[in-house]
Amino acid sequence: MIADIIAALSAFIISVISRMGYPGIVLLMAIESACIPLPSEVIMPFSGALTIPSIAAQYGREPFTLFLVSLCGAIGCNVGSVLAYEIGYYGGRPVVEKYGAYILLSKRELEWADHFFLRHGSAAVLISRMLPVIRTFIALPAGMARMPRLRFHVYTFVGSFPWCLMLAYVGRVLGDRWETDPRLKTWFHRFDAVILAVIVIGAVWFVWSRWQHRIRAEEKL
Repeated sequence: MIADIIAALSAFIISVISRMGYPGIVLLMAIESACIPLPSEVIMPFSGALTIPSIAAQYGREPFTLFLVSLCGAIGCNVGSVLAYEIGYYGGRPVVEKYGAYILLSKRELEWADHFFLRHGSAAVLISRMLPVIRTFIALPAGMARMPRLRFHVYTFVGSFPWCLMLAYVGRVLGDRWETDPRLKTWFHRFDAVILAVIVIGAVWFVWSRWQHRIRAEEKL
């Protein structure tokens, strides 16, 4: 079942980007930054692979450029962050705590985010945008902390651009090797079961730990 979900998610991402082009990158990265679990680790590498003419031709597109791919990714992060930021800004902690469970955001993580902001201030947004996982929901505590909007979006863009560039570059390198080195395909298929097992185990542990935390919190009430 997990394999089917991963395959469907990847197929959706590939379909959107191959059909819409650069606007598709903006759309998908906006969804990710709105706290919806759509991994940038799939979006940006595939976009980077489309900078290779032979791969782009397979999807009926002109090849992308690495700079524009990264720029669209960073713009998408800003667009999607608007929703999460405003929820935190106007809804405050009660709303985030009430609905945070739907994105597996626990009360403990919110408390950690508050502490992170008190310690690092606005720089927390800049730092967090270059980190996996936390980058997807950092806009919530930023809104709760009433961080100035202009500064929030500047830091979001500055922090997101190198993240998008790095992932796109990885996709470009892997795509080039995929086309020229048949050993890569051989090794990929040899280890894809291991990769899938790691994803499944990680997902199960993540959900289980959050569920146990919620049970312990309810028992204290």
